[in-house]
Amino acid sequence: METTTRALVVGAGPVGLTMAAELRRHGAACRIIDSLPKPTGWAKAVGVQPRTLEVWEQMGVVREAIAAGVWLRGQVQFTDGVAGDPYELRVPDGTYGFLALPQYEVERILTEHLARLGTEVERGVELRSFTQDTDGVSATLALSDGSERTVRADYLVGCDGAHSVVRHGLGLGFEGDRFPEEYMLGDVEVDWSMPAGYALRFLAEAPDGGRDLLVCVPLPGDNRYRLSMLAPEHLRRDARPDHGIVTDRPGPGLAQIQEVVDRLVPGKPAVGNLRWSSLFGISHRLVDRYGAGRAFVCGDAAHIHPPTGAQGANTGMQDAYNLAWKLALALRGAAAPGLLATYDAERRPVGEEVVGRTVRHARTQSLGDPGESGPTRLAREGQLLVAYPGSPLSGEAPDPPGAPAGGPRPGERAPDARGLTQEGLGFPLRLFDLLKGPGHTLILYADAASGLDDAETLATRLAGLVRVHVVLAPGAPPPAPGAQVLRDATGAFRDRYATGPSAAYLIRPDGYVGFRARPMDLAAVTAHLRNTFA
Repeated sequence: METTTRALVVGAGPVGLTMAAELRRHGAACRIIDSLPKPTGWAKAVGVQPRTLEVWEQMGVVREAIAAGVWLRGQVQFTDGVAGDPYELRVPDGTYGFLALPQYEVERILTEHLARLGTEVERGVELRSFTQDTDGVSATLALSDGSERTVRADYLVGCDGAHSVVRHGLGLGFEGDRFPEEYMLGDVEVDWSMPAGYALRFLAEAPDGGRDLLVCVPLPGDNRYRLSMLAPEHLRRDARPDHGIVTDRPGPGLAQIQEVVDRLVPGKPAVGNLRWSSLFGISHRLVDRYGAGRAFVCGDAAHIHPPTGAQGANTGMQDAYNLAWKLALALRGAAAPGLLATYDAERRPVGEEVVGRTVRHARTQSLGDPGESGPTRLAREGQLLVAYPGSPLSGEAPDPPGAPAGGPRPGERAPDARGLTQEGLGFPLRLFDLLKGPGHTLILYADAASGLDDAETLATRLAGLVRVHVVLAPGAPPPAPGAQVLRDATGAFRDRYATGPSAAYLIRPDGYVGFRARPMDLAAVTAHLRNTFA
């Protein structure tokens, strides 16, 4: 029997759940399947970056995430038992800090969010194979009772991890290598008085002349941490996972974890209350394409690398955030012909940079690159510097002589700005308040209300595709009574976006600047939109 769906998402980890939730939020129907009968409860991924928290704010789940997590204040490294100076994770200006939130909590929050949007995860359902043609994808699914079903979908998205069935089915290259070391993880409580909110790294010389390693990342709870460490030799012989955790045999016990702690941590604090443990291996690989035809890959299905800097799950969720709105437009028949191709064009360079950087840092045991300033390092680790400057979706009208310098360039993340006011509201708004909800947002900034007629005409023409907001400069004459405009009361938007007397900023659904014109040029904006909309 064959059933149909608009989009089939394979894998219900953080990446697949983000993909399905964003498709639903953008008005597209989908199904999401996972071969596991229930969530694992593993704390594989822990760190949540500031950019991901901005994404979750737009999705509507950031408050739940913050309530379930613990803020990361920094990191302390011990070398041969001696503590170095703390590396402080300062909150980047105008955004969120760094949050520790175990993967099982991320999956819970996103699963509940997806259910509120009307879609449930179909568990115990495995993708066996698929074929595609110019009109769609036919997928063969194996159900928990041993039967098989065929699903016909317009699009297929593989969020199914390092051993992705979708990637293998597409025949995508996945070049890279494997680190020789094997590791073990443990989710435990540690009886010590280390400063709360700090990740802890313990390095020492190993008997074989190499480096012994223990990394402790705080989790919600009383002195609870996720510990990662080199596995002992007898476990290395028993299991050699290519990448990720070993699922077919037990993980290390408390005694094995305690042995490492005794060897590396001053005072030999006791570990206890083991919630979960596993062996795991690390590889670094990147697909040669992020999709082919009507099928795509996201997250670990597209890129795997060391966990240095907690980049993996965050990068994967933002893969999904980039692709979902484009797929939703395609499913509506509203996408320009080349829109879906921009997913690979934009996200593969990001994956390549993340793989290269995390491998480099893992090999040198460093926190950043030589010569990189502290604020730049934090912004990069927080994924606030991800940009798509060469994308077909990034453009601008040429600046005239004397145009102001600065402001986010096309392809860069659109930063927040505070202090926007509106008639009838006794409280200020943030720019991010205007970006909530699916679709593009066009901000028209002016030091006079004379262009409002043209703005209203444009808003009518773009209804259903683009939200248009007019923002008046602090000293601009008041508009006609009843006009739905905002005022840049403090000048924060003008300063952050370097507007000059007038400007137009088109902000994409994923929070990146798609186009800017200084001064405002509505014809240029309209022409640029043809790169996105049919």
